[in-house]
Amino acid sequence: MSAGALTAGGRARGGSLGWMVLPALLFFAVFAVLPLLGVVALSFANWDGIGAISLAGMDNWLAVLSDPVMYNAVWLTFVIMVVSWLVQTPISLLLGTFTAGSQKYRAVLAVLYFLPLLLSSAAIAIAYKALLDPNFGLAEGLGLPFLAQDWLGQPQLVLFLVIFVIAWQFVPFHTLIYQGGVRQIPKSLYEAAEIDGAGRMKQFFYITVPQLKYTIITSSTLMVVGSLTYFDLIFVLTAGGPGNSTRILALDMYLTGFRANLMGPASVIAVILVVVGLGLALLLQRLGGKNAGGSQLEGL
Repeated sequence: MSAGALTAGGRARGGSLGWMVLPALLFFAVFAVLPLLGVVALSFANWDGIGAISLAGMDNWLAVLSDPVMYNAVWLTFVIMVVSWLVQTPISLLLGTFTAGSQKYRAVLAVLYFLPLLLSSAAIAIAYKALLDPNFGLAEGLGLPFLAQDWLGQPQLVLFLVIFVIAWQFVPFHTLIYQGGVRQIPKSLYEAAEIDGAGRMKQFFYITVPQLKYTIITSSTLMVVGSLTYFDLIFVLTAGGPGNSTRILALDMYLTGFRANLMGPASVIAVILVVVGLGLALLLQRLGGKNAGGSQLEGL
């Protein structure tokens, strides 16, 4: 059979199976595209969540874009995004490489590392809020006076505490991603490196890290875009306080819409979140090159 016939046959089969993606497209349109269009439309209207909707033109956008609280929320969002990425990525990469080994004790440790994945963000926030209570938490239970601080009431501490809790919750997830990536790397590469006299450190930096390029991009995309949605954990842990020291964009959207009953400005913030998220995702994928979706073993 000629190559042309094979190509034509492949196209025919692809066309005949195209209808199978329709349910997924319908689901995406109903639960993603239509709500997004509704939010965009609502950003140009006034609505308190109960009464009638009235047109507002660009008033909501001008009000939000001139609000210093919103810019503070943007700044805090990017600080948490960058610092949490800097904390989570090396820890996840090292743990993923370590747990990718075949030793039995590593499998046991992997199970322990992944325990936070079984807990919800709200449950984790409640647990840490209780543990850090200066009167009834770890400080009192273990008799450690240096822990008896108002961790959630000091602006200079609370942001780093939030980043620590985020890392504690999500490092296991990204460790699992890196573990799978490391296990795809052929052992022959490490065997050849050992023959050439390369030690563990050189193998890690010259084989493991380069071969995990696309895994790092995937993990970073999930990490960065996910940092825009740390609403539940921060809401339960600090409620945006003290003051506005942890009032990130997602929380600012909630407080504006459901506390102040300003659905129009809240919709503006939601649109900003979507645009920022899409922009960051596209930027990270662009960093991976044209073949970011290809195999990490390409070129070997």
